[in-house]
This record gives sequence, structure tokens and C-alpha cells, in this order.
Amino acid sequence: DGPLVGSEPDEPVKDDETLPPADGAAPRPSIPAEPASVGGTAPAADAEAVADADVASVTDGRSARAELARQLPLGEVPGGTEFGTFVHAVLEDVDFAADDLRGALRELTDEQLAWRRTPIGDPAVLADGLALAIETPLGPLAGGRRLRDVARADRLNELDFELPLDPRLTGTATVAGIVELFRDHLPSSDPLAGYADELAASGIGGELRGYLTGSIDLVLRTTGDHGPRYLVADHKTNRLGGYDGPLTAADYTPTAMAEAMMRGHYPLQALLYQVALHRYLRWRVPDYDPRTALGGALYLFLRGMAGPDTPLVDGQPCGVFASEPPPALVVATSDLLDGGAR
Repeated sequence: DGPLVGSEPDEPVKDDETLPPADGAAPRPSIPAEPASVGGTAPAADAEAVADADVASVTDGRSARAELARQLPLGEVPGGTEFGTFVHAVLEDVDFAADDLRGALRELTDEQLAWRRTPIGDPAVLADGLALAIETPLGPLAGGRRLRDVARADRLNELDFELPLDPRLTGTATVAGIVELFRDHLPSSDPLAGYADELAASGIGGELRGYLTGSIDLVLRTTGDHGPRYLVADHKTNRLGGYDGPLTAADYTPTAMAEAMMRGHYPLQALLYQVALHRYLRWRVPDYDPRTALGGALYLFLRGMAGPDTPLVDGQPCGVFASEPPPALVVATSDLLDGGAR
């Protein structure tokens, strides 16, 4: 058998729109400006279809159903992998703390359009929607901060990594071994606790060989009780609702995002990103302690991030999926990939 992990292409495309459909979901129709591979799962929810549990958990004082049924600023912009790459390029270059954030985003959008033939709809709508995403609170994991509050000195863009997986040098690592680590370390209360079974049933198996390569969209440095904490952040442009109606905040509740995360195997991606960050910090930060320095991962589903008044469900803003695996899981996975027996 050949290697199960290979190098990225020289010009990687951000593959943000390829989630498999939820069980029983109807096939997605073909629509202009969005290729057939564009992600989309369960039908978009309306005010009467919002899950009672999510409605009961909305923590502000306004009408829960009305808040979750609100349409989203980026709900109707085009999608696809090229669109995801376009948005990543804009967010990589923008200064989140710019005085004229919308103007900066519009300028970068125009620069990208000058050499990319990417359908994005109205550039002003995209720039305004991205500004609102940057102004959306990121929830408790980030101490309530927004991307808007992150200075350039506290962010690291596109952290590239390459992890060798050569059984002759590091020993044998397998997906089954990672499955067992998920089972051992994720508590049953974790929203991704069922992911171990998803990964075990995925058909991905055998030895991991070659080079595990990737690029972390964003590393954020925040302040913790015991010094700096570092979070992985990943931008996603996935459309989680269907095409039979407008996207609403109800399509991006924590429950909806957790289901999408597991279908897309994003928990595995997030874990490997944190392994790469763990190794980077171990090399770069004096007196590094993963128990206090590793802050978890934020998956930023940009279409669901609607600005400062984005609805909260159980204290978490819609559109922002927060994952805080035990640091012991990250360290154990790093050891496994480095030849630790499992």
C-alpha cells in the first residue's frame, strides 16, 4: 500500500465546501456560480423548525425563535472551493484592528478580483459581511474577544507544518491509535465525544506513512491565568443549510456545527493542527507547559457570524465552534505520531 498522507499541491485550494450530506438529506440542486461539490447539508431552518433545545438555550432576552430565524449577511453569497480560497486570501492580509475595517476589506477584495476570476457576488456585500464576522464575539474560549480585538502582534497567519511519518524512524502510527486516544481523553460531555466512533467507521485505516503537511489559518495569542494561551483558528465558508430557503442563525448553532464538524472530520484536522502548534510552541516558548499554553481550537463558520449581536446559544455565539480538548490528548497524539506505541 502507498502512503496515506501526502504533500499538499504547490498552490493549495482551501477545501471549505465539501461536507458530505447528512443522512437522509435530499441531493443538492445545481445553481449558478456554485459547483456541485459545494457543501450543504440539512435544509435551512425557519422560525417553526428551530430545535426546542436550541431555542431554550438562547441566552439573550429577545425572542429566541426570531433571533435564530434571522437571515445572515453572508447567507446568499456564492460558494465553492475557489470562493473559500478567495476569502482566506482576504482574511490573511487584512488588519483586523484597522480603523476603516470595511474599507480595508473592500480594497483587498478588489485586489483579489484583479487576478482571480472567482464569482463572489457583490464585492460590497462580501466586504461588509466579512467585517461583521470579524466583529463577532468568539465566545468564552477566547475570553469574549473578537478578531477585531486581535493585534497583528498576537496573530500568526498560515503556520505551515510538516510532520514526518516514517515507521523506520518514528515507529508505526495508525488511525486506530488516534481513535483510541479520542476515546481515552474526550469526556462524554464534550460535544465531539461521538467523533471516535465516526472516525472508526470511516474506513480510514492502516499505517500512517509519508509526510503530514498542512497550514493553520490562524494562531491567536490570548492571556490566561498562567501566562499566554494559544488558540488555533480555522476559517470555514461552508453553507450548513440547504438551498430551499435563506440561511439563518439556526443553521449555525453549536449542535448544527458539531454535526458538520464530525461529518467533515474536522475534529481530526483540529487535533492535528494542535499537535503542530504544540511542537512549534515547545520549540519557541521558554518554559512551555501544554497544560496552560494550549487554548483549544475555534472553527469560524463565517456565514454564521453576524456581528456583535449574533445570537448566543448556551453562551456560545452562532457560527463559532469552540473545541477545547484536554492538552493530554494533544500531547499523546504527538507522541503517537512520533513513534509512541498504541
